[in-house]
Amino acid sequence: MTIRFQGDYDFNQDIIAGVVRREPRIDFQTGHAAGLMGLPDDEVLELAAQENRILVTHDRRTMPLHFAKFITRRNSPGVLILSQKTDLDTAIEELVLIWTTTEADEWVNIICPIPM
Repeated sequence: MTIRFQGDYDFNQDIIAGVVRREPRIDFQTGHAAGLMGLPDDEVLELAAQENRILVTHDRRTMPLHFAKFITRRNSPGVLILSQKTDLDTAIEELVLIWTTTEADEWVNIICPIPM
């Protein structure tokens, strides 16, 4: 199954635009489009799971703990944590590479920092 991404609400919009510009077939929903504003991490994870989308976030502080709790009760399509210090080109390249070289089922219940 093809990977679909869900950006966290405060995820860098330039990265999303760059990914979709580089590969228009990538389904990358923004946090704004998903209505994630103000939602706690566990609800963000739930909405991403309902849509079968890998969550892409900058949140290294709280998301790993919420993810660990979430997968004790439900499967997650996965979470990618991208450092805000990662330059734009590298971020775009990494996400496009993940989309082109892996399948969605390879990321179930996986949390992974980017760049790898």
